[in-house]
Amino acid sequence: MGAFVRAATLKHYMEVAQSLGLNPGEMLRGVGLVPGMLNDPEFLLPLEAALKLLESSAEHSSCPTFGLRMAQARRMSDIGVASLLLSHQRTLRDLLITSIEYRHLLNRTLAMNLETLGKLVVIREEVMAQEGVAKRQATELAIGILHRTCKSVMGSQWNPQSVHFTHQAPASQKEHTRFFRCRVVFDAEFDGIVCSKEDIDQPNPQADPAMVGYARQFMESMTGANEQSVVFDVRKAIYLLMPVGRATIHQVAYAQAVSVRTLQRELDEAGLTFSALLNAVRRELALRYMENRNYSLQRVGMMIGYAAATSFTRWFCAEFGCSPREWRNRSKQAAGDPPGGQALVPPCQG
Repeated sequence: MGAFVRAATLKHYMEVAQSLGLNPGEMLRGVGLVPGMLNDPEFLLPLEAALKLLESSAEHSSCPTFGLRMAQARRMSDIGVASLLLSHQRTLRDLLITSIEYRHLLNRTLAMNLETLGKLVVIREEVMAQEGVAKRQATELAIGILHRTCKSVMGSQWNPQSVHFTHQAPASQKEHTRFFRCRVVFDAEFDGIVCSKEDIDQPNPQADPAMVGYARQFMESMTGANEQSVVFDVRKAIYLLMPVGRATIHQVAYAQAVSVRTLQRELDEAGLTFSALLNAVRRELALRYMENRNYSLQRVGMMIGYAAATSFTRWFCAEFGCSPREWRNRSKQAAGDPPGGQALVPPCQG
């Protein structure tokens, strides 16, 4: 069964599409949706259809920043009662941690992780799309909304140091620079925002503990209404933890706030093992990183958990029937070495 996303994720799609000369109804029907589906923010849409809608809209409008335009129109109040819970948190860090806690009610297909590195904090986001499904616009929409949320709560105290995207840079980066007002890095190793630890831990001037208590009580009453499978949640955790070398069952269990034994039992009930999910995510990430020729083979291996090049090569050969170097060579030949270095996945013969 495919993943689903709340219709609220496409908030302001109709207005942005019309402003760019598109027929929103026609674009929606082109991916198997109808305008009425967007009227109820809780209506569940197939994730793949939503992603295709954004990519198709960007292409047909010749607007490579379609996702950012939707983020620009987004307001904190668009997420409903959750806006009360988030906007009144004590610090920005508390806001982000709370949004992770209630991810099943906000956007079940978006994974987020915070990592403190000395004086910096890396806020990583991952759109959980199936392998091969384009998600450039969805990623920019998600990162754009994250930026807008932080700005709306912290005001002038929100000054990110850089924004990172794993996809290629557009022909012009003017709109990205204008929107984020900081350094924007493309072909990066992760999707997300880097800010200072000092900024993320500053007191929120809007914080109201009483309002947090009211909103949390209401949110708790909704828990379970949109329950997500343990398999999907484990996949999200592995996606976020693997590039930083922490994709172990102990770390994933900790991220899910359950014991290792409980996690193993829940996976057993789903007919899967942690190692099988780990390998599936490793395959998907390996192909993504291999397509980006800015990453050396050694770097690709390290990003999916192999410190030794020989171990990475042995695993890659077993999974794809050829060595990483052979894969890259075939990729280059199959794609005719297009501008920017992006290649199609070539067939590997054993």
